[in-house]
Amino acid sequence: MNERVLQIVVDSFLKILLPGIKMTIPLTIISFSFALVIAVIAALVQFAKINVLKEIVRFYIWVIRGTPILVQLYVVFYGLPNLGIMIEPFPAAIIVFAFNEGAYAAETMRAALESIPVGQIEAGCCVGMSYLQVMRRIVLPQAFRTAFPPLSNSLIAMVKETSLAANITVTEMFMATQRIVARTYEPLALYIEVALIYLLFSTVLTKVQRAGEKKLSAYTIK
Repeated sequence: MNERVLQIVVDSFLKILLPGIKMTIPLTIISFSFALVIAVIAALVQFAKINVLKEIVRFYIWVIRGTPILVQLYVVFYGLPNLGIMIEPFPAAIIVFAFNEGAYAAETMRAALESIPVGQIEAGCCVGMSYLQVMRRIVLPQAFRTAFPPLSNSLIAMVKETSLAANITVTEMFMATQRIVARTYEPLALYIEVALIYLLFSTVLTKVQRAGEKKLSAYTIK
């Protein structure tokens, strides 16, 4: 690495990091929050075995998990305008990431719900709780503890997947890097730099995940 390349890397660090903080992280947090809501609703519908709604949810999961997220981004951002539906890049990315992750997280939550012994649900009903109270006070807290590790992994994966939003003109971290590369003609150094920043974000989230797992483990033991 010569002096010119080193100077480019140093000068571009904040130009890459700031879009990561201002765009990549908010995109991840907002999308994942909506995804969790979708996942819980979809999992509860399947767990409750509501026939018609269950089939709709299964169809949604089948379609989303069976198609690439990049194609979904193109359909929403470039395809829907043909139907007169115009969506700005950032909201379009949130919609796609939320529904995409929601489909995967729904299966995680469904498996976590089904891991709860039926006897606990019956016991809750026997003491006078309604079905919704049993779900809220007994089943969901335990299900979230079980689902925490895989959901945390999904969150870390989503941080990296947000780089695909550059394809629909969202000015996140990867697009900022592409623009610097187009100006400086130093793709190797700059793409390694942005990879390291993604690695930094993922490492922080991994530390948070492990701390959360320790707390949940201690809570479960008590």
